Amino acid sequence: MSTRIELDPVGRITAASVGEPGQRTFYLQARKDDVLVSLLIEKQQVALLSMHIDELLERVGAPEEEVEGEAGAPELEEPITPEFRVGQIGLGYDERRDLVLVQCDEYVPQDEEEQPQLDPDELGRVRLWATRAQVRALARRGEQEVSGGRPICPMCGEAMEPEGHFCIRSNGHREVTRLT
Repeated sequence: MSTRIELDPVGRITAASVGEPGQRTFYLQARKDDVLVSLLIEKQQVALLSMHIDELLERVGAPEEEVEGEAGAPELEEPITPEFRVGQIGLGYDERRDLVLVQCDEYVPQDEEEQPQLDPDELGRVRLWATRAQVRALARRGEQEVSGGRPICPMCGEAMEPEGHFCIRSNGHREVTRLT
C-alpha cells in the first residue's frame, strides 16, 4: 500500500540536512497539527526546488507578509522518520486560495530487470500546501543548506575534503589544499 499524504495547509515546512559536510542526509519536512511528514531528498533536489520556488514566486508575485527570523524556515523536528525517498517534485499555485503546492512522488529505481512496472497509483505521494511566505523561507533555507557543504574546487568543480584535494584537472600532480 502506498503512502498518500496531503497537508492542506502546512503549519510549517523546511528543508535541512543532518550530518557533517560530505556525509549529510537531506530531508524535506512539514507539519500540520499532529501530523509530521519527513521525506528523504537529494542535495541537488533541494537546490533545484529552491530555484524553482524563486521562479514561481517571480511569476505569481512575492509574498506580502514577512517570515519570522532571518532564515525563516524552521529546523528539522524529531523524530525524523522518512516516509520515502523523493523521486519527482512538482510545484503548483492555487491563485484562488493563494497557496503553493509542493508535490513529492516516491523514487522508483530505473533497473527494469529487477523492478516490475509499477502503477503510478501504487507510488507514495505527499502533497504539501503552503503560503508564499512559507515557500520563500523554504527556498532560502534550502540555499543555506546546499551552500553549507564542502568547498568546491575552482579547477575541477568537485567537492574538496577538509584534508585536501587531488584535482583531476591537474592530473593529480598538485594538491589543492585551500581556496584563495
